[in-house]
Amino acid sequence: MLDPRRLRVFRSVIASGSVQAAADNLRLTSSAVSQQLTALQRETGLVLFEKAGRGIAPTEAARILDAQSDELMSQVTRLDAVVADLREGRSGRLTIGYFPSAGPAWMPALVKALSTELPDLTLELVLTEDGPRGSSPDLDVVVEAPGTPARPGYRRTDLHDDPFVVVLRRDHPLAGTPRIELTALRGETWVSNDLVRSVGHRIVVASCAAAGFTPRFSVQAQDQHTAIAFVAAGVGITVIPRLAATPLPPEVRRVALAGPEPVRHLAALVRTTGAANPAADRALALLRTLIRHPASRTPMP
Repeated sequence: MLDPRRLRVFRSVIASGSVQAAADNLRLTSSAVSQQLTALQRETGLVLFEKAGRGIAPTEAARILDAQSDELMSQVTRLDAVVADLREGRSGRLTIGYFPSAGPAWMPALVKALSTELPDLTLELVLTEDGPRGSSPDLDVVVEAPGTPARPGYRRTDLHDDPFVVVLRRDHPLAGTPRIELTALRGETWVSNDLVRSVGHRIVVASCAAAGFTPRFSVQAQDQHTAIAFVAAGVGITVIPRLAATPLPPEVRRVALAGPEPVRHLAALVRTTGAANPAADRALALLRTLIRHPASRTPMP
């Protein structure tokens, strides 16, 4: 097992660019940093740095070790936080995973309610849509197809169907229509608002295929706020989950879609391994109440 303290120093040297800079950042002497690097090289049996002018540069082995140690160091940091909680008498810790549009829509109100009800609870929120390595939140709010089997070690609760809407400029000919057939967007210039591999992007493309066309994406924005800004500038239209389509700038408006309407399904996964976590169950109950009362933006007990 590699010494986490040596790994921290090693990673600081790579991130800081030099031994002296790492020493300054870590409040250590340069001699102490060099000793930790030497010990790590001896421990691993690898050459991690080589001379480069008056300084040193990481070898390819060092770069690989740095990248591959992300998960380990994340877990060590989490364990350090747990120890601090126990030492300071805090009653528990809850990690909540979420996808981007759930952040502004639900998470602030959820965290406020939990912090009020459980003031000794330590909360940690992590964006999990792209599946960061080593992430095992106690409660994970996800986008999944209906009927998806629960992740091992979790129980699954269906939350909400979130239909997609089209966002277009207010001066667009279709802007005053109460509902737009998907086929009416066939000839439009589209702005993507998600990663190509994402569930949401695949849902939209599949619905367009069912309607008999393939959308022409002229801009790969890959995030919802930037896509909406492109629409406001008159570049094109974007089809976006309704949850993400608020608030909107005054230059644009959202319109419901029909035939076939893209819809994403939202679910919550509660971790069941290890000790019982009543805080996760309470968070889920508050979240479901918040979804039923979206106008309030404040979960009710």
